[in-house]
Amino acid sequence: MSHIYSTSRLCRAVQLALLGSSAMIMTVQADALALSETAAPERIQVTGSRILREGAVAPSPVTVISGRELIETGAMNIGEVLNVLPSLAATYSLANSGRFIGTAGLSLLDLRGMGSSRTLVLVDGKRHVSSSAGSAAVDTNAIPTAWIESVEIITGGASAVYGADAVTGVVNFKLKRNIEGFDVHALLGTAEDNPYRNHKLTGSFGTNFAQDRGNFAISAEVSGQRGMNATQRRQTRTSYMAVRNPADGDYRDADGNWVHDGIPDSITVANAGWYDSSTAGNFYLVSEAGSVDWFIFNPDGSVRPQDLGTTYGQWGRCSECEFLDLRRYNDLQPAFNRFNVNSKVNFELTPDTLIYAEAKFVRSKGDSEGQPSFFEYDSALMVGRDNAYLDPSLVQLMDSYGINEIEVHRFQEDAGRRLENNTRTTSRFVAGIEGSLGLDWSYELYGVFGETKLEQINRNNLIRTNFAQSIDAIVVNDEIVCRDELARANGCVPTSIFGDNAINAAARNWFNTNSYSNSTIRQTVFSGHLNNSGLFELPAGYVGVSMGAEYRKEESESVPDSFAATGATFLNSLQYEKGSFEVNEVFAEVSIPLLADLPLIQDLVFDAAVRYADYSTIGSAVSWKTGLDWHLNSQLRARATYSEALRAPNIGELYGPQNQTFFRVTDPCGVDQVQSETRRINCLALGIPADFDPQATASTIEGLSGGNPSLTEEKSTSYTLGLVYQPDWLPGFSVTMDYWSIEIDDAISSVSAQNILNKCVDAETGINNQFCALIERNNQNELVLITSITQNVAALTAEGVDFELGYDFDALGGRFNTKLIGTYLDSRKTFSFQDSPQEFDQYAGTVGDARWQANLSISYRYHAWSASWKTRFIDSASLYRQQELAINPDPSDIMSYGSYFVTDLRMGYEFANGVQLAFGVDNLFDRSLPGVTTGTTATTASYHNIGRFYYTSVSYSF
Repeated sequence: MSHIYSTSRLCRAVQLALLGSSAMIMTVQADALALSETAAPERIQVTGSRILREGAVAPSPVTVISGRELIETGAMNIGEVLNVLPSLAATYSLANSGRFIGTAGLSLLDLRGMGSSRTLVLVDGKRHVSSSAGSAAVDTNAIPTAWIESVEIITGGASAVYGADAVTGVVNFKLKRNIEGFDVHALLGTAEDNPYRNHKLTGSFGTNFAQDRGNFAISAEVSGQRGMNATQRRQTRTSYMAVRNPADGDYRDADGNWVHDGIPDSITVANAGWYDSSTAGNFYLVSEAGSVDWFIFNPDGSVRPQDLGTTYGQWGRCSECEFLDLRRYNDLQPAFNRFNVNSKVNFELTPDTLIYAEAKFVRSKGDSEGQPSFFEYDSALMVGRDNAYLDPSLVQLMDSYGINEIEVHRFQEDAGRRLENNTRTTSRFVAGIEGSLGLDWSYELYGVFGETKLEQINRNNLIRTNFAQSIDAIVVNDEIVCRDELARANGCVPTSIFGDNAINAAARNWFNTNSYSNSTIRQTVFSGHLNNSGLFELPAGYVGVSMGAEYRKEESESVPDSFAATGATFLNSLQYEKGSFEVNEVFAEVSIPLLADLPLIQDLVFDAAVRYADYSTIGSAVSWKTGLDWHLNSQLRARATYSEALRAPNIGELYGPQNQTFFRVTDPCGVDQVQSETRRINCLALGIPADFDPQATASTIEGLSGGNPSLTEEKSTSYTLGLVYQPDWLPGFSVTMDYWSIEIDDAISSVSAQNILNKCVDAETGINNQFCALIERNNQNELVLITSITQNVAALTAEGVDFELGYDFDALGGRFNTKLIGTYLDSRKTFSFQDSPQEFDQYAGTVGDARWQANLSISYRYHAWSASWKTRFIDSASLYRQQELAINPDPSDIMSYGSYFVTDLRMGYEFANGVQLAFGVDNLFDRSLPGVTTGTTATTASYHNIGRFYYTSVSYSF
């Protein structure tokens, strides 16, 4: 598809470069610190290349975050610090990690918001075992914070150097090498208006031995946070709902086309929710006149008409009424605890030979408290007239309507909220040897073995049969018992379901169980490479070369609870998953100086890299990269990279079974949703009438999600164009700007349930498409099943400009360090239809993909005093894509979130005895969440949902 949307990329790159220049918003690139004219050249290895380079000049765009910056915050988790960077999306932060079963407590990195599976996380340039079954995603909780020297983020042409998983880039954690002395760091933080708390205690000790030929170090960390519910914050406790706007005057003209009046179709109202379910239990009856009458249970089991307050002509929605408040089941932050211990040793066998070994153990526990079991719409509880717990008022009501049973809708908080405990243990071992062979040759050989085990407990998992037996209670010999005699013999305990807290504890123990699941992920790597930074000399300088080979095996196995897997419980019916693959790779890289010491060409270097991989799943794959590094003079530098890569499906994408799940969606064929002619025609083609008012979408819809054995590899093309400016007349000042572009064909993606529904009926080619095939409806046209499996969608593309500006200088008797890091996102598109490549969704400018994002930091050190100010900016963002607004320009009263600023402040003092004391405030101005969000979705977790947060830290080193 690249020929369709890439014809003018170079022109667009120039336009974006001019945009960045005119805006004069650019930031520091730590990798671009030039050597002073008097300094001796030093050859070191930088992220993005295995060839030793002079100074710290990287051939590709690299953002560097120091270990000090990561530690000097109130965050317990380094992933939370990194996820606020403009180039990273908060797809899996602690705030939203409870969105799926088995993910609570994970903190994953997602460069460019194009998926954590496309971001390669390394530790000292080496792969790390995954923390999520079936994927290659690394949990940042497994990285030892005490030893982080820096984090380097590279976003251009990384696949050929490090592997095809680096489609959008690499995040490399560089750890300190030789550690000496004792360090301890403690942090304690508390939120201002809610019960959120966090803590962290780290300790590190290192020493040399054998006359300084060897070094041994060990570190340990204990950290955690207290969970927080949405109802425990003033800002998030109110329940809001989007409802039909009574003032909306949109209508269909004579040709069936919608005419929009500019008045929002829906409005957001407070103290609103779903009236078609209740924690007390409710039901509806249809009168002889055809009216629908709702009734609800009192605490004593008696029945009365339900207060529906104001309804809006939509099934199940009301305000200022007796409604189900789902905010009560929304956790803003999970309860989380972590312990890790790390050790490392290296020994110099000879002046040219070093052996090393590393070992780590990490244990983390994340808890997610979700909704209780519920029964509504087509799963409502059938209760007969002879039920032993029926109140006389209910019997009388049933008689008046001439019925013998009712269908009770119930959100069973008194049966216990479903609690998920996820305990992950990660072990990782590294051993290797490195050294030099002669003057310019160096080598490294190493092996890595890692294993992550996940133990998952799902508590209060309702057993459907036991529950049905328990609520089917009758009177026998003046005693209330379960109707089923065999169930009685097995210990069945009867219970009422009429009213809040009606379920008794004994019955709850009878029909609830704990379900136990486990997963194991293993990684084995053997790798070696040989480097020469001065293979031979050309007129412009020395040629550098690197070559190597790698063997890797990835294994993943998930064993669900055998009883829950049968579908006998309320928990999703998850199935056994096992898969593995092996890959053998060879790679090479070369750096060739082309020109030097010419007018406007101080030096011009050509870089190239290639990696050949043989996968056990897809066969061979080739990734390659080329680049130019052009120093016009000592102040101005230009760089460019171009790369192509193939990414094989990971284990979960390929082998994942189709597991049961549930979706809350809006039916696009509902009478309010059919806004375009294409959608109207397609809905009619599905046999759905124009006046269809769905009831099923007031509830959750059953779904299947999982892998797809028919997947093929995805192909990516990326390139960057950049400038680095370091004026001689202003030492300490640096500006960089890099345009980047990523295109992925046949992209492996799991399409959301809502997008499946929308794309089915929005396809211009009709309903015979890949998405309609994933939807099932019943005879009443209600949705009953949505299958969301990974697919090779047509393409994903993204392009934008990264900019950095920094100025470090002496003033007021101390040292100022300033840095501005930002990104302008020009485009992020999804092309969903292989046979209609002209159709796409544009996400740039929407929530989670704001056009502009930037971080400004200013720090000042004066003798023993230090202070820092950090402000994060997210541009205003739309809640609707351009393609949606083209169909319906006035869907809601909340169309976008405004510009968002969050500021953090920190002050510290270092005593003469080595003790450092610091006090900080995150979200200094207590910036509220935008709109009515809770900041817990994949797109809104970038907004701060804890509120103003105070912390104190104490450090000691000797």
